[in-house]
Amino acid sequence: MMKAADPRDIIGRGRSLLFVPASRPERLAKALASSADLVIVDLEDAVPAEQKSAARDAFANTLPHLAAEAAARLLVRINSVDTPWHGDDLRCLADGSMRALSGVVVPKAEAATALQAIGTAIGPDARVLPLVESLAGLDAVDEIARVPQVARLIFGHLDFQLDLGLQCTPDEPELMSVRLQLVAASRRASLPPPVDGVTANIADGARLQVDTLRSRALGFTAKLCIHPAQADAVNAAFSPTAAELEWAGRVVAGAQLHRGAAFSLDGRMIDLPVIRLAERVLQRGGLRSTS
Repeated sequence: MMKAADPRDIIGRGRSLLFVPASRPERLAKALASSADLVIVDLEDAVPAEQKSAARDAFANTLPHLAAEAAARLLVRINSVDTPWHGDDLRCLADGSMRALSGVVVPKAEAATALQAIGTAIGPDARVLPLVESLAGLDAVDEIARVPQVARLIFGHLDFQLDLGLQCTPDEPELMSVRLQLVAASRRASLPPPVDGVTANIADGARLQVDTLRSRALGFTAKLCIHPAQADAVNAAFSPTAAELEWAGRVVAGAQLHRGAAFSLDGRMIDLPVIRLAERVLQRGGLRSTS
């Protein structure tokens, strides 16, 4: 799976990852026209069992007709290793026509060896995004994160709750420690920060905002979306505000003026950790620090 652009950049910087069912190919153009940074063509949960083969074939036939820029924004979620469709999914992805994709999303990821086998099947250049959706996946998260072809972790929080029999309240404080473990595992493996799960109620903009800001506060930098209308809000929440960019610019300018020494700005001491934070804010905002 060769990429039209550096997948580490596309996958690592993406803020919104929008699902589109492979069984609804007419929705793909709308998804690509949306503000979503990446689009995930879903062969798994969104496709009924009797439509799996047809959906896979339809996607394989559509991909060669997409512009390279569009294909480079595409990921595909395959069926999990314990299903009868997994092998056919891998054989399809190994085909030369699928090499424009940025990567493959693997559901129910629970073992590094299974991810390595997937990487071997679809080629050494393929990038893999495991979905951590179970206690077994969480227990193995460090090994999963260190698989060479893994590009980013994703938290499947709804399936995780089901696996453990949880009944989380709307703000999901019950899952805070789990989310922190994914952020920590990503950091230990030198991966980009992870992707958080969906907000299921597409009509509740306030819930989406709360969920996304919680994700950002916990160290996530992206979120799964299930409707194109969610992408704008998710992108905005994961992007620095104008005030944050202005503050970061003044911090970096002050650091240059003081040649790296600690200084005071707006009554606050600015030292190296704060300077590095400001540089990160500018990078997230698409601005390049000159320090």
